[in-house]
Amino acid sequence: MTARAPTAMQPPRMEPLARLPVFLAFGGKRALVAGGTAGAAWKAELLSAAGATVDVFAPEPSDDMLALAAALPEGSITIHRRAWQPCDFAGAAIAIGACEDDGEAERFSAAARAAAVPVNVIDKPAFCDFSFGSIVNRSPLVIGVSTDGAAPVFAQAIRARIEAMIPRGFMRWAEAARRWRGAVKSSGLSFAGRRKFWQNFTAYALVRPENEPAQADFDTLMASTRAEGAATEHGSVTLVGAGPGDPELLTLRAVRALQSADVILIDDLVAPGILDFARREARKMLVGKTGFAPSCKQEEINALMIALAKSGKRVVRLKGGDPMIFARAGEEIAACRAAGIAVEVVPGISAAQGAASRLGLSLTHRELARRVQYITGHGANGSLSADIDWQSLADPSTTTVVYMPKKILAELAATAIARGLAPATPAIAVVAATRPEEAVIAGTIGDIAQRLADAAPEGPVLVMIGRALTGTVQDAAVDPASVPADLPAGRGRR
Repeated sequence: MTARAPTAMQPPRMEPLARLPVFLAFGGKRALVAGGTAGAAWKAELLSAAGATVDVFAPEPSDDMLALAAALPEGSITIHRRAWQPCDFAGAAIAIGACEDDGEAERFSAAARAAAVPVNVIDKPAFCDFSFGSIVNRSPLVIGVSTDGAAPVFAQAIRARIEAMIPRGFMRWAEAARRWRGAVKSSGLSFAGRRKFWQNFTAYALVRPENEPAQADFDTLMASTRAEGAATEHGSVTLVGAGPGDPELLTLRAVRALQSADVILIDDLVAPGILDFARREARKMLVGKTGFAPSCKQEEINALMIALAKSGKRVVRLKGGDPMIFARAGEEIAACRAAGIAVEVVPGISAAQGAASRLGLSLTHRELARRVQYITGHGANGSLSADIDWQSLADPSTTTVVYMPKKILAELAATAIARGLAPATPAIAVVAATRPEEAVIAGTIGDIAQRLADAAPEGPVLVMIGRALTGTVQDAAVDPASVPADLPAGRGRR
């Protein structure tokens, strides 16, 4: 097998943005609003809520505008009962116009730009330097949603969905973070310690969204951060299960690990979409181990992982599926412990679980299987493993899932049949389980190797074998006569 060295991954470039989301500070700054309509009143309310000093120029302000000026959200609002003039733009940080027609909109935007003032003309995007999005307000936590004017109703629906997902109590925790930031900075904690404090803070707040943050909470978080001591300073390793491919199958704990990592060591089988959840600043390195292809040596991966952790980095070792199933986690855990490196494991949904879920298949159907077993077909030298328990594999009440079977499937199937497994036992090969390119090849243990070879699929493959697959094989239009006669009628995937 050809060796290859760990290689740095270049982070993907930012995709084109229709609008750059920027959060501007308007405290004490002057804002100009032209027009007294309800739409202008809403923009004036937003600007006041952001702390701006708002000058409204409107010969006939609406009742909404008058009511707003009488009950200020935050910054002052002064109504000038006249039309705007070019001299009004002097000293303004922003200009908003409610213009009746394109002619007025063109004059207003031209005057603003001549004064170097960013301008927005309500509902007339051709004359705007910027736009307002839909806002989720948990200030100081603020979220903006924009579709660049393409679908305002869609943006509002997304905002409503986000509103429902984010507890209002997060406002209090975000405010507590602002209050406590100075104390954390002067606490004597190192940079790594301060970062760990805010990671602890985040985990703490997420499970107590409706609590009122108190000094006792700050003291608890500071004490727990200090108690971690050397572990915070010396780095750590976290083995993270990326699941079978669908990013939505990541666990919350996996996402938190990815977002707090300094370095991510990535297996070849990890789906690219998983890295969208990673901290953008994290260094990403491919340390691929692919069967029968150039691969990084395990000893090199261990050494790299330990060296990075010893330099104080938070290292995530990202593995496809579950890290504890045929992913050499035991070797990596042992190496970390021998080096005195803190190591933890975040489990993931296994490839077998992901494949079974997509097929609607119970691997332990109570009438067809009394146990399930996961095996790897090849040994360390890449050939068929010499220590497979063939009696167990031939047991008709067992569902067997074979990992990494491509090169040895024909030999494994022939040996299993010779050792007593019925040739007509249902078998299914699943390629790239849970991913958009997922493919299912159904047959029997007698012909699945040939079917797989004929398809010559790219991507990770696993093969499931056993009576519990009967209904799924039948649904895939395999000849019903090939199903073992001793199966109960009508039993299948459910």
